Amino acid sequence: MPQEFKGVIGRVATESTPWWPEQVRAREGSPNVVYIVLDDVGYGQISCFGGLCETPNLDRLASRGLRYRNFHTTALCSPTRTCLLTGRNHHANAMASIVEVPSGFPGYNTEIPFENGFLPEMLTPHGYAAYAVGKWHLTPQAEMNMGARKDRWPLGRGFERFYGFMGGDTNQWHPELVYDNHPIEQPRSPEEGYHLTEDLADHAIEFLTDLRNAAPEKPFFLYFCTGACHAPHHAPKEWIEKYRGRFDMGWDKARDVVFERQKALGILPADTELTPRPHWIAAWDSLSDDERRLYARMMEVYAGFMSHTDHHIGRVLDFIERLGELDNTIVVAISDNGASAEGGPHGSVNEAAFFNRVFESIGENLARIDELGGPNTFNHYPYGWAWAGNTPFQRWKREVHEGGVADPCIVHWPAGIAARGDVRGQYIHAVDISPTVLDAIGVDPPAVIKGHAQSPIHGSSFAHTFGEPEAASRHETQYYEMLGNRAIYHRGWKAVTYHGTEGMIYDGVTDPSKHFDEDKWELYHVDNDFSESKDLAGEYPEKLRELQALWWAEAGRYQVLPIDARTVARAIGRPRISGRRRHFTYFPGGAPIETAAAANVKNRSHAIVAEAVMPESGAEGVLISEGGRFGGYSLYVQGGRLVYTYNFLGRERWTVRSDRPIPAGRVELGFAFEKYGDRPFGPGGTARLYINGEPAGEGEIKRTVPFLFSLGEALQCGRDDGNPVSEDYQSPFEFTGELRRVIIELDATEPPRDLEQEAQIEMARQ
Repeated sequence: MPQEFKGVIGRVATESTPWWPEQVRAREGSPNVVYIVLDDVGYGQISCFGGLCETPNLDRLASRGLRYRNFHTTALCSPTRTCLLTGRNHHANAMASIVEVPSGFPGYNTEIPFENGFLPEMLTPHGYAAYAVGKWHLTPQAEMNMGARKDRWPLGRGFERFYGFMGGDTNQWHPELVYDNHPIEQPRSPEEGYHLTEDLADHAIEFLTDLRNAAPEKPFFLYFCTGACHAPHHAPKEWIEKYRGRFDMGWDKARDVVFERQKALGILPADTELTPRPHWIAAWDSLSDDERRLYARMMEVYAGFMSHTDHHIGRVLDFIERLGELDNTIVVAISDNGASAEGGPHGSVNEAAFFNRVFESIGENLARIDELGGPNTFNHYPYGWAWAGNTPFQRWKREVHEGGVADPCIVHWPAGIAARGDVRGQYIHAVDISPTVLDAIGVDPPAVIKGHAQSPIHGSSFAHTFGEPEAASRHETQYYEMLGNRAIYHRGWKAVTYHGTEGMIYDGVTDPSKHFDEDKWELYHVDNDFSESKDLAGEYPEKLRELQALWWAEAGRYQVLPIDARTVARAIGRPRISGRRRHFTYFPGGAPIETAAAANVKNRSHAIVAEAVMPESGAEGVLISEGGRFGGYSLYVQGGRLVYTYNFLGRERWTVRSDRPIPAGRVELGFAFEKYGDRPFGPGGTARLYINGEPAGEGEIKRTVPFLFSLGEALQCGRDDGNPVSEDYQSPFEFTGELRRVIIELDATEPPRDLEQEAQIEMARQ
């Protein structure tokens, strides 16, 4: 509501008294706030939590602040980030899982209610600036395109500037970048030294520079979220080489080393026991020499990625220190979930191959071992390293045993915390972070934001623990649910059950389609058994029943019901972004079209027609493309001829060139794919080219990509930014003639769907 005018309005100005509303200013001495959110970094991976990845800048935060060893998340990224930014539980935020797999229930539709305000919406009315840099992944997938509403983009939820990427992951060498509310091209190429993490740090520093040049005393909230260390694990070679030979010991020995380091650092209670290796993870000594060499290198790449990320975090911290403001900046550094097992037992050089059921061999991957971490790979490590990265716990990301939900947490605020380098053991959760910050800076949560009455905040401040090492935790009860896996913490006890997750079954026995009543619950007294090493379900059945009943009560309270272990199948009946369209028209010069909103040419016959004008002097360039180096297609003009290239996951490329030159003047340049055979997914077919409606050449495409061209690469009209589909040209290869429009016509027959495989693809972006 506008402020009441407190002057006097007469007939004319000389009979009137002006009045100016007082400018909103933060209280003098208000601290800045910085959230540093790492991705897929396990409890035992950074060095100040005992890990073998060197993170000197996170370590310096820990040495001048506090480490909370009993910090918890939701086991997945989007849900954790909603908890972090709103102080409410993830189902109450409608974010049961990730934005790509919603369902038609209140806790699952991925549309974060405006009644659940974000921290920047709470701080900016009190005189704060608010900037988001890096990963977002909080906008419903159906709204992650230029035709969608923007009120659930960063600038719609209180941030004043944004630079980063909207989805769950991106190529670190060729990212999908968004600036404020629009996609942009990356500022330079990898050959020119580009890497996303450096770019994010550059923009964080730029935003703060702009602020200080204009408003020297205005406090800020910086939400800095790296893509690291989510796959693909990409880092400059010199950072990877620092770790040459450091992981030859293997994951069994590495886990032992980390465990001893954690105890020496005081991260673990002295009586903590190391949980054993599960049978589905191979013993390191049982692997072949080739496997050990490949898997050790994959971990070297991850470690290099982590240290490189820490270096650029350090650049941001150094800049704040140069401003003279680091001591009065509340820095909270966390990971959003446990280490990721999505690389499977063997790891991957190109994740897109796995998601298209094309399995890489050890020999193939060994042949590319020196490329790991570079622009020609989209790599992930084997899940043995995720297990080691979650030392001392069981399991990993997606699951609600401690390996999935226990994460590093560092709080640094020298002006407000006297302790230096201490470890705190109070139970805290991601929902507690923003209430703690609000408490520390003296801001009450607002009753109304933009006309929306606000819901109660679920988290509890732990600011009282800053100066009281033995203070009791105020967070006594916390439910967990992720993809059907469930747990409940209550006053030092935890009940947990592994239901199993579609596409991620390791033991060969678990059936995620079974009824939830068949789930086997475990019971741990985590106050005395930090690592969940002793299942007490048989000894304390009454306690287990008590906690199970409490889980159902909390589930009802926070919109967890109905429990759903499905992933993509959750979306049955949900309106599709493109509906059942068969006809798509694209114009050059616009933003890339997000894959979910683009014409889906996979597993079906289709035709493309480009309307263009060719000058007498000739022209060349891309007419339309989708995907990139790791899979996709491109229709382009080169050497005066029409060319179509189909890239099968970077393994094979089929190219068809027109048998005659393209004439000058207005032309229609066509392509048609006619699938053959009865293979439902990835069929081969005949590719035909047309110039002005007349056949101009044909060829065979023996196999097509069934599910996913490449993670994070969109459809583009008139150019091919990023990793090029074809080796015939360099990006962006923008068309130099006049391209009027490109039409894609899909066959009337709906293509088949494999919901299980779609689930694995969507969940890969978490």
